[in-house]
Amino acid sequence: MGLRIATNTSSIAAQRVLGTQQKRAAHSAQAIASGSRIVNAADDAAGLAISENFKGQMKGISQARNNANNAISFVQVSEGGLSEISNILIRLRELGVQAASDHLGDTEREFLDRESKQLIQEADRISKTTVFGNKKMLDGSAGELEFQVGANGGEDNRITFNFDSDATASKLGISGIDITDKGGARDSLEAVDEAMSQVGAMRATFGAMQSRMESAVSNLDVSYENLSAANSRIRDTDIAKETSEMASASILQNAAVSVLAQANQMPQVALKLV
Repeated sequence: MGLRIATNTSSIAAQRVLGTQQKRAAHSAQAIASGSRIVNAADDAAGLAISENFKGQMKGISQARNNANNAISFVQVSEGGLSEISNILIRLRELGVQAASDHLGDTEREFLDRESKQLIQEADRISKTTVFGNKKMLDGSAGELEFQVGANGGEDNRITFNFDSDATASKLGISGIDITDKGGARDSLEAVDEAMSQVGAMRATFGAMQSRMESAVSNLDVSYENLSAANSRIRDTDIAKETSEMASASILQNAAVSVLAQANQMPQVALKLV
C-alpha cells in the first residue's frame, strides 16, 4: 500500500468504527436509564406496535377495574340502607307481638303505636334518601344501569343491572300499620312478615350483584397481570445484557480512539520523504 496524504483512508475507517461504538454506548445508556429496550421505533417496530397496544389495553383494564369497584360500592350503599330497614321491620314485629297481648291496655298500645309510626316514617325516609351520587337506589327510580367492566366496546364488556328495588313504606305495605288495638297488632305481623320477605329478596339480589362484580374484578386483575408480563417481555430492558453491551462499546470505543490517533499520524510518515 502506497503512502498518501490527500486521503487518509485508515483515519476514515477508524472514525466510522468510533461512531458506531459511540452509538452503541449511547443506546445502551438510554435503555438502562429509561428501563425500555426500545429506545426508538427503529429498534423494534413490530415490538413497539404490540407494546403500545398492550399499554392501551392495560390502561383500559385498570379503569374498568375501577368501574367494577365503584359498582360494588354502589351495591354496598344500597344494601346498607336495606339492612337498616330490615332492623326497623324486626323492631316493628316485636312491637306488634307486644301489642297483641292483653296484658297491655289501650294507653300502652297507644305508646307502642307512636313508636311504630316513627319507625315506619324512618324506614320510608331511608328508602327515599339512600343515594349514590345523584341516583336514588331504594325508591324504585334508579332503573336499568350499565357498568363498563371491560377494556373494549361491545355488550360483552358491560354488565347491566335493573335497580328496581323499592323499599318505600307504601311498597312494602307497612304504611297503614296500626297497633292501637290487639286486632290491628296481630294483622301487622303478617304485613311486617311480607315486608321482611320483600327486603330479604332485595338484599339477596344486591348480594348476587356484588358477587358478580367481585368476580369481574378478579378476572380483570388476572388480565392486567398477564398483559403486564407480556408487555415486560417485549418492552423492558434486560439490564445484564445492556450493561455488557455498554462495557463492550466502551472498550471498543477506546480502542478506536487509539487507532484513530495512530492513523492520523500516518501522513506524517509520507512527509518525511519530501
